[in-house]
Amino acid sequence: MHSYLQDSEVLDFTHPAVAALAVALRRDTVQASAQAAFEWVRDEIVHCNDAGREEVPVSASETLAIGTGFCFAKSHLLVALLRANGIAAGLCYQRLTVDGPTPPHCLHGLVAIALPEHGWYRCDPRGNTRPGVNAQFTPGVERLAYPVLHAGECLYPGIHAQPLPELVAYLRSISAVSEYRKAPFDLVPPPIPQA
Repeated sequence: MHSYLQDSEVLDFTHPAVAALAVALRRDTVQASAQAAFEWVRDEIVHCNDAGREEVPVSASETLAIGTGFCFAKSHLLVALLRANGIAAGLCYQRLTVDGPTPPHCLHGLVAIALPEHGWYRCDPRGNTRPGVNAQFTPGVERLAYPVLHAGECLYPGIHAQPLPELVAYLRSISAVSEYRKAPFDLVPPPIPQA
């Protein structure tokens, strides 16, 4: 579990503002603390697409300071807040279509939290301001923002201790959300082995 508790340049929970917020969100149990952090990030950090914002923060501290970000940035902040409170957490990813049943596709960021009574639990801090999205913290039942419905979509297995380096590099290479919309970051699923 050690790797899921570490600080990094992107998951920078030792930053004073992130650390202070983590203290404010700490509750009596791991699950209550995790829920408080999840709901705060989901509801208080607006998704840049929903809010018409152009900033592209990457690290937890940048996301907190700016108050907006993509799902990736919101996930980075949530993981940092959890780790600041000693709760093991990592990053997960989905591949989804950008809009409707056909390509293009894009990557979507999620969080996995190690809960004592449930094991690893995936949740989605994206935010519920988009019509039809209702992500919730309900351990034992995943309530993610988007189901996998269309060809080429998938929920990638595995929990990453750090963000995908290719994703971080891409986000650092663009200066505005409108640039991302022109070329969304995509990750093609690996081929299924033949029997």
